[in-house]
Amino acid sequence: MASIRAYLRASTADQDASRARSALESFASEHGQQVVSWYTENESGAKASRTELQRLLDDANHGDVVLVEQVDRLTRLSRADWDSLKGAMKDAGLRVVSMDLPTSHAAMRTGEAGDGFTERMLDAVNDMLMDMLAAVSRKDYDDRRRRQAEGIESAKQQGRFKGRQPDKEKHRRILELRRQGNSIRKTADLIGCSPATVQRAERLAAEGQQ
Repeated sequence: MASIRAYLRASTADQDASRARSALESFASEHGQQVVSWYTENESGAKASRTELQRLLDDANHGDVVLVEQVDRLTRLSRADWDSLKGAMKDAGLRVVSMDLPTSHAAMRTGEAGDGFTERMLDAVNDMLMDMLAAVSRKDYDDRRRRQAEGIESAKQQGRFKGRQPDKEKHRRILELRRQGNSIRKTADLIGCSPATVQRAERLAAEGQQ
């Protein structure tokens, strides 16, 4: 029996990577399935080496499903890195299901008898569309990086660039919850942020930057 393994990713420590968990749980349930393992991390999708993604690949068995909210949660990789990841998943016998790619949803219906030719055709269409969405995701990443660099350069020339500033109100609430004895994970859940954000707030406070 194939296992459903959900992968959740956010780009920065200030984002909640587990935000889409309930949506993925509902999606799996609607297809008569249950997520057996969750892999959550805060890393750029343009980074080929990701701890939780690698753990998923190590844990998975042939025929398992990698479930994601959107293709860009899995990849904003360059073409070469995406081809490498796609090849590793194919070699492991994994199938990717993305909520934003309807052609991939058939992989959730394990156990259904199907026409072998039709299944191969669907896989081919799905692979093509997955490649297209991966390319769009990378282009969006490159465009945002370019616009960000242009904005920073413009701000520097005008003497307005101060770098990214911490959310002082959020950090104040984090520190208050930690003083009350809440764990890092509990504080992150109450605030709606990642554990890394809690640790960052405490580090800045210790450095006297709060």
